[in-house]
Amino acid sequence: MTEDITNRIRAIIAEQAMLEPEQVTDDSTPEDLGIDSLGLVESIFALEEEFDITIPFNANEPEKSQFDISNMGTIISAVQRLVAEKAG
Repeated sequence: MTEDITNRIRAIIAEQAMLEPEQVTDDSTPEDLGIDSLGLVESIFALEEEFDITIPFNANEPEKSQFDISNMGTIISAVQRLVAEKAG
């Protein structure tokens, strides 16, 4: 299940960045992928919709967010945690 979630997250981020999913690595930052702040917010909304979760993200002050957006690995881990918490 975790690998499926990871692949779905990579596909969503890749679509936003207009890249192939295999180009989205754990070390990639949003900036590395060419995702600007608006693109990041759109990606967050797409992830929330895909997994029916609520991501605690403050677009105006991302550094104060409870959701680490520093790289794709941290984003994937956070989404996986939220999905697991939702599943109970």
